Amino acid sequence: MAKDTSKSSAAAAESEQDAEGVETEAPNKRFGKKFLLIAAAGALVLVLGLGAGAYFLFFSGSGEVHKTKMAGGGPTPLVAPQVAFFDMPDIVVNIQTADGTPAYLKLSVSLELDAADEKPGLQILMPRIVDQFQSYLRELRVDDLRGSAGVMRLKEELLRRINVAAAPYSVRDVLLKEMIVQ
Repeated sequence: MAKDTSKSSAAAAESEQDAEGVETEAPNKRFGKKFLLIAAAGALVLVLGLGAGAYFLFFSGSGEVHKTKMAGGGPTPLVAPQVAFFDMPDIVVNIQTADGTPAYLKLSVSLELDAADEKPGLQILMPRIVDQFQSYLRELRVDDLRGSAGVMRLKEELLRRINVAAAPYSVRDVLLKEMIVQ
């Protein structure tokens, strides 16, 4: 029996060595595969980066403004865009505050139109436009107007409302001339 235990312990030791050998080979194989995947991904990123850099360096126009020459040799003059501005009357509304103290907003805006011939049509629709502005502005809080993000939201909302109120006419932009919160 003693021989059987020594033989079985030797066999167990060999199987452990085989198992350890398999275990040490598997991580090496996995490491090799991971290394190849990482190297391939790195090479791909490098090629894409070089391609993008070459595109922006050589094919994007290199930042020069190409000018056409007139007969006199000077640059072609720029033509002013077809645009007209319509000044709305000043609007003063009371706005809500968190503590209930009275606060007022004075707003002076100018509307950017496609053409000057739209001004008489907007003048006729002015009561509707002022009503849309008043109803929106009265619901604002002082916190809604804080910072540049608040001003941009205000302009976007006013533009959306004016385009609804002046339906046949299109307003390009709402330009703030004066905005006072007191």
